[in-house]
Amino acid sequence: MRSGVRLGIDVGTVRIGVARSDLHGMLATPVETVLRGDGDLARLVAIAAELEVTEVIVGLPLALSGRRTASTEDAVAFAERLSAVVATPVRLVDERLSTVSAQAAARTSGKSSKQTRSVIDQIAAVIILQHALDFERSSAQPPGVVVDPDEGL
Repeated sequence: MRSGVRLGIDVGTVRIGVARSDLHGMLATPVETVLRGDGDLARLVAIAAELEVTEVIVGLPLALSGRRTASTEDAVAFAERLSAVVATPVRLVDERLSTVSAQAAARTSGKSSKQTRSVIDQIAAVIILQHALDFERSSAQPPGVVVDPDEGL
């Protein structure tokens, strides 16, 4: 398992959930929710610098069938833009059902969807990052694919 803090990103149309790992890549925890739009990339770059991250993991929202959707294309474009401005590698990792899992976790905790709207994206980012960490620990391979903003996906 590679060491270093990783940043997990759940890209939504309105909000971006952010999570981080510990230095040893064992556990993902929520960081914050960033509003999508002007300044979102700058905020993510600032978070990455502040936490001294070694890698950014962006969730890739594929359809259950594995096909790409409009959300997939949006996440890829966002990851490419982020990769061009952040000082660490950016990886795309399959995130099917992460938001559904996050909503279920919030319901289990007894909170209404209105109460949890601001943290659902963070929970989804935690789920995406934890899956990536678990995959790497079990396979000894880095998760997903590295984003190259010059080549596209």
